Amino acid sequence: MGSAAQGLVELLSALARRQHEHRQRTADRLTTVPQTRLLPDDLTDMATYYLTKAHRDLGQAGASRRGMQHVADGDGPLAPAARRGLTHLARIAGDFPTAYDAARSLGWIGRQHRVMGDLWWPHGAIDQALASYAAARDQAEEHGVAGERATSQAHLALAAAFADPARADDEITLAQQLLDGLDLRATTLTAQIAALIRDAGTPDVDDRARTLRTEVEAAGVVVLQTTLELALCFHHSVLGTEQLATGLDRMRQVTRGGDYAYYIDIAHFMVGRPVPRGSRARWLEGEHSARERWRALVTARQEYLRGAR
Repeated sequence: MGSAAQGLVELLSALARRQHEHRQRTADRLTTVPQTRLLPDDLTDMATYYLTKAHRDLGQAGASRRGMQHVADGDGPLAPAARRGLTHLARIAGDFPTAYDAARSLGWIGRQHRVMGDLWWPHGAIDQALASYAAARDQAEEHGVAGERATSQAHLALAAAFADPARADDEITLAQQLLDGLDLRATTLTAQIAALIRDAGTPDVDDRARTLRTEVEAAGVVVLQTTLELALCFHHSVLGTEQLATGLDRMRQVTRGGDYAYYIDIAHFMVGRPVPRGSRARWLEGEHSARERWRALVTARQEYLRGAR
């Protein structure tokens, strides 16, 4: 890249391809753009912001945090998005109180309602999560932001799938409709994981998960990998099978960098086991509340399946 025009072409090309390539490829391409110092500040911030998003997706929290803080401190057009990114990073690390305090000041431009939904469902607080995601979806519709509307709806479907398979069926269908014509790979995969959770306890979930795992790994997004493994842990907790141990092993592998390590805690909550030593999760209402909610979701699904036979 020898000119600003070439730098801009590389930036836009990397962003256009990010939904179709492994996130490491996106990170590699975006790393070179700020280094050239060819672009004006706002475009350099854009490259830095999406680079740090790629770092977050890859589980490189330290690099992501530094980049997000840089963009947030610059107070440019992407500063609100960067502040949202910092809130996500606190949640990813299991620091829920810090994430919650930060989320309350994000507003629409920082996608406050969706961020709150992302905070509530790991606590098993599904009703609060659904209300937050519905508010995010409706707000996005009011502002005419189709991608945000579809993303909020897919997250809503994911949360609903843990608690209410019948409602989840409708929510997944709506998510698929809102995704039609949009180029949102990670969100599409989120909706597919929601369908697995909706069907937890039924015979074909493991086979479908193996197929989906290939697509998730190709995307290179850690949250998709961890959420898929959590979906399988929920499935095997409902069934009470020994395969839960295998699921926990996979969960440890995908969270070995520390991001989303609290998913391991959630998997233990599902079956009423003590969390592993060294857990760093700081739950909003204490561990006991989260544990009780997740155990209740598993027993409710077991009762639902007995009634469906």
